[in-house]
Amino acid sequence: MTTVYEAAGGYDGLRQLALAWHERVMADQVVSHAFSHGFRADHSERLAAYWAEALGGPAMYSERYGDQTAVVRMHSGNGPHEEMDRRAISCFDQALADVGLDAEDRLWQVLHDYWSWATTSVMNRYQESADDVPARLDLPSWSWDGLRDPAS
Repeated sequence: MTTVYEAAGGYDGLRQLALAWHERVMADQVVSHAFSHGFRADHSERLAAYWAEALGGPAMYSERYGDQTAVVRMHSGNGPHEEMDRRAISCFDQALADVGLDAEDRLWQVLHDYWSWATTSVMNRYQESADDVPARLDLPSWSWDGLRDPAS
């Protein structure tokens, strides 16, 4: 069986998804607020590398850009933001359609489940302060069956 990474088109497919998602969130009046402080010009490439690693592909993010702790810290300390999370997930679902995935497709569902989980748990766990994020977090790995046990 292929990995989710391979089924999504590898890095190039995930990069297209990241570009589509970024375009959607920048057009959303609520979610775009998260980028109001600015963002890196290579945001979509970095996001695609992160997804590649999380979805069973090569360790592109960890080898090129940083670790999970830095990612979680970047998303922490902003208090609760349930509406923003819901809208970010909606933008992701729309981006899945933008890159040609159908909501009836298993890959669409797996990617939706991954994004929803990551948005509402991993990136939302330390709402009070980025200083609460522990060091040396492992980048979570997601498969066709959901979250993989880091020990496996």
